[in-house]
Amino acid sequence: MPYFDAASSAPLHPVARQALQASLDEGWADPARLYREGRRARLLLDAAREAAAEAVGCRPDELSFTGSGTQAVHSGIYGSLSGRRRVGRHLVVSAVEHSSVLHSAASHEAAGGSLTEVAVDRTGRVSPDAYAAALRPDTALAALQSANHEVGTLQPVAEVAEACRAAGVPLFVDAAQSLAWGPVEGAWSILAASAHKWGGPAGVGLLAVRKRVRFAPQGPPDERESGRAPGFENIPAIVAAAASLRAVRAEAEAEAARLRELVDLIRARVVEVVPDVEVVGDPVRRLPHLVTFSCLYVDGETLLHELDRAEFSVSSGSSCTSSTLTPSHVLRAMGVLSEGNVRVSLPLGTPAEDVERFLDVLTWLVTAVRTKLGAPVAASGPGAAARDAGVEAGVEAGTGAEEFTVDSLGRLCPIPVIELARAMEGVPVGGVVTVLADDEAARLDIPAWCEMRDQEYLGEHPVDGGTAYRVRRRS
Repeated sequence: MPYFDAASSAPLHPVARQALQASLDEGWADPARLYREGRRARLLLDAAREAAAEAVGCRPDELSFTGSGTQAVHSGIYGSLSGRRRVGRHLVVSAVEHSSVLHSAASHEAAGGSLTEVAVDRTGRVSPDAYAAALRPDTALAALQSANHEVGTLQPVAEVAEACRAAGVPLFVDAAQSLAWGPVEGAWSILAASAHKWGGPAGVGLLAVRKRVRFAPQGPPDERESGRAPGFENIPAIVAAAASLRAVRAEAEAEAARLRELVDLIRARVVEVVPDVEVVGDPVRRLPHLVTFSCLYVDGETLLHELDRAEFSVSSGSSCTSSTLTPSHVLRAMGVLSEGNVRVSLPLGTPAEDVERFLDVLTWLVTAVRTKLGAPVAASGPGAAARDAGVEAGVEAGTGAEEFTVDSLGRLCPIPVIELARAMEGVPVGGVVTVLADDEAARLDIPAWCEMRDQEYLGEHPVDGGTAYRVRRRS
C-alpha cells in the first residue's frame, strides 16, 4: 500500500532499524556511571551526539536529545524567552508555524507576554522585510520554520537570521521538515527537529542551542542533556536517530532530485486530469518530496477515505477532515482554497509507478465525489442554474432580478461553495449572489473560489446564525 504521508511520519529507515536492534544490547546502562556498561553506553551516546551535531551544523556540546520534537520546540522557545526576560517579553512568529510553535506562542501570550504573527503570501512564504519590521527593542525571541509542513514552501531563514542578528534577537528554527535534506542555512540561534520525520524512531527530538545564546532551562534542574531534557536518555533510540539521519543525508542529493521529478509530475498532471484544482505552495522554493493541492467542490474527508480504500495514504488540511471543522491555519494564512485539500509527501524510495497509479485513481475518485455532492454542471438555458439552486438551496429573489440569496446555513464544506457556483451560473453579468453560511471554511473558500473563477468578492457581514458573503459576477 503506497504511503504518501512522510511529512507526518516517515517509515523507519533500514539503518535506524539495524542501529536500534544493535544498540539494545549495548546501550541499556546509565551513561553517567563509570563502570564498564556505563562507559559503553556513554560511548554510544557521545558518538550519536557527534553524528547528529555534524548533520545539524553545530558543536556536539550545543546539541541535546529530547523526548520528542514537540518537547524540543517547547524547551527551545520557553528556555530562550526565559533567558532573555530582562530584554522583554515580545515574541515574533510566522503565521504558518507548526502547531507546537503556535501553542507555545499562545501560552506565552496568555501568561502576559506579547506576540506578533508575521503574515505570509499566497505561496506560504514570509517577506524578510516584513519579518524584520516586526522586531522591536523588547523582542526576546523570533521563530521561523525552515520549511512548511503542509505546503512545502521553504522560508528565507538566512535573510531573516541576518535581520535578527542586526537587531540582537536570537532566531529559533523549527527544522523538522527540512533537516533530512540538508543543514539549515543562516546564522540561526536555536534549532529543533524530530527524528521520526526523517525515518528515525519516534520519541527522539533534537535541540541545538548556540553557545552565545542566553538560555534558561525550564522546570526542576536535571544533570542530563545540559539540563534541557530531564530524564534517562533512550540511548538505543538516540543511536538509531543519529544513524538514520546520517544515512538519509548520504543519499539526500540523489533522492531529492528523483523525488522532485515525481512531485513535478504530480504538480503538472493533477491540473490536467482533474478540473478545478489549485496547487498551493511555492512552485520552486520548496521541499523536494511534498506537494499540496485542493480540489474545488470536494468533501476532503470523503476523498481521503476513498483514497485509503484505493490503498493510498495521504493527509489533508481541509476543514472537512478535521474534528474542529475549521481549515488548517496554514491554508487560512495563505488565503487559498481549503476544500478537497490533499497533501502528498513521498517517502524515500517511492517508485514512479505508485505516483502514476495515484494520478489515475485520483481522477475518477474526484469525479465520483463531485457527482455525489451535486457539483455544478453546465446550465441548460438562461437562468436554469439559478432556478435549480433556488429549488435545492433556498435561493430567494433579492433587490431585483440581479440579486439572489443562497441560504446555506447549517450546511458544511463544500456545500456553500457548490451552491454559490450553481446559483452564479444563472446570474447575469453584474448580478450579485449572497451566500448565507455558518461553516468556518466558507470564510476562506468563497474568496478563493472568486479568485479561481475571476469573480468579484464584495466582502462579508454578520447575519443571524452566520455570515453573509457577497459575490458579483464579472463574466
